[in-house]
Amino acid sequence: MYYILLMCLLSSTLAMDEEMAELAKMLRDSCSSETGVDISLLDKVNAGADLMPDPKLKCYTKCFMETAGMLSEGTVDVDAVIAIMPEDFRKRNEDKIRACGTQKGVDDCDTAFLTQVCWQKANKADYFLV
Repeated sequence: MYYILLMCLLSSTLAMDEEMAELAKMLRDSCSSETGVDISLLDKVNAGADLMPDPKLKCYTKCFMETAGMLSEGTVDVDAVIAIMPEDFRKRNEDKIRACGTQKGVDDCDTAFLTQVCWQKANKADYFLV
């Protein structure tokens, strides 16, 4: 599977090339349409707000994590997450991602969300939602 460089943990200053930006936009459009998430919530998080426990936002995180190969059957594939990180980003965050592992919730949407919350708390400066 072609992993999309759209990590939730991408630094907002990390420039994506045109192809990656297009793939990220397609993923955002697809998952937002599928879940009905309010896009303004994503924008607020990317502006520095903490993740909100909105049910549609939870399922949005599940959608993009599954689509990007980061989540399968309710388990985060930590090695896949780390493999798609740029080198400098990996050096700053690999230990944090491994420490978070899979944060189990009541369902797959909750699991994806709780894992994202852990990532955001571990390094808020680098955290980014596609």
